[in-house]
Amino acid sequence: MSTPPVPPLEERLIEATFERRPQALPARERAAEAAIALLLLAAGVALAVIAEPAREFNAPLAAAFVAAYALVHRVEFQMGDGNLVPTQVVLVPMLLLLPTPLVPLLVALATVCVTAAEALHRRRSAERALLAFNDAGFSLAPAIVLVAFGAQTPSWSSWPVFALALAAQFGADYVRETVRAAAATGLHPRVVAVELAHAHRVDAMLAPVGLLAAFAAADAPAAALLVLPLVGLLSVFAREREARIAQTIELSHAYRGTALLLRDLLEEDDEYTGHHTEDVVELSVRVAAQMGVDDDVRREAELGALLHDIGKIHVPDAIINKPGPLDDEEWAIMKTHTVEGQKMLDQVGGLLASIGVVVRASHERFDGGGYPDGLAGEQIPLAARIVSACDSFNAMTTTRSYRKAMPVAAAVDELHRCSGTQFDPEVVRALVAVVGDPGWQLAHAEAPAPAEAYDLHKELVKKST
Repeated sequence: MSTPPVPPLEERLIEATFERRPQALPARERAAEAAIALLLLAAGVALAVIAEPAREFNAPLAAAFVAAYALVHRVEFQMGDGNLVPTQVVLVPMLLLLPTPLVPLLVALATVCVTAAEALHRRRSAERALLAFNDAGFSLAPAIVLVAFGAQTPSWSSWPVFALALAAQFGADYVRETVRAAAATGLHPRVVAVELAHAHRVDAMLAPVGLLAAFAAADAPAAALLVLPLVGLLSVFAREREARIAQTIELSHAYRGTALLLRDLLEEDDEYTGHHTEDVVELSVRVAAQMGVDDDVRREAELGALLHDIGKIHVPDAIINKPGPLDDEEWAIMKTHTVEGQKMLDQVGGLLASIGVVVRASHERFDGGGYPDGLAGEQIPLAARIVSACDSFNAMTTTRSYRKAMPVAAAVDELHRCSGTQFDPEVVRALVAVVGDPGWQLAHAEAPAPAEAYDLHKELVKKST
């Protein structure tokens, strides 16, 4: 069975999460987590002291459920910046079979114990026990709802309250995780919402399983722990997923390493092309960010820019370094570099094979007059449209041995002139915004070229080199 690829954003977040686990909390994150912990602790203690439980406390039963919860909490499905833990199958029975007001504190005890054990084995920083305590905060909202509406024991007539409790859990989750993400990683609330949507979808499917276990064990609460074999099955799936994610990240690094190696080979073959490529990569990444494209397109633009000229390895040096315009025969040979680049990347396969499509299309024109396939408009991959404009702009504004760089203002005029014919107008708008940024101009300042250099570059733009 094939496994769907991990989206670039999720891959990056997962990798960052793995790296942070053994590290101490940054001061800002530690302060935010401490504040959240104090609020949750105060609320949990207040609920336990003030609320009247519907069941008497049974220490052995509570210990059994805490141990079961700790066992389930070790089953983690990594999802972006956080993880998905199938604790609903145990939490719901705990809420209905134990004294409900005490459950949030018992859940916190279980999660802290798990994290403390991992800290002893140096898999996580000891400070991250604070995170574990706050992770347990999701149980507070449903407990409050059940207590408030007098639905602390299994009863089919209370199903609207049970649904409300689950909704309260999801709402409190969003508020808490948005605050935590802002303090720890600066993630946009929209990204947090997408990640939580995955987790809540699974929780919504597992909650009925826990509810059925609670009803079945109403007279013998310990019987609810018979759901643990299901958790064992989920544990197998979690380990398989983690292994696949690790392989995906390793493979992604391998692809990127291969791309950098190919870039180095190109730079060794032609120093100008190598440095030009680095500049086009930087510009393409900035333009992609300016356009707000998704992470797939952003990665394609980055790697496409890195490798857009790789096929020039197959073009004779005499043509690459010719000090002047190419004749028709030489130009025909030069135009084969996009096809040759795709062939090279197809041989590597995997992610770089998909980047080969961008490389092949990097000299297409928006009006269909480019090469090698005469694609037009949105037939051209967006990443290729980005690379094409950034490639041409950098070529126009770079000094070579036989010509001087065009002034940035003149190059921008040329971009506007070719917008809608050679270049995608949306890409041009984003590119002009990027190169108009004072920070970019300061970092890429170059001595102005004489006005007569302008005519030399018209032909350069026209041919998209």
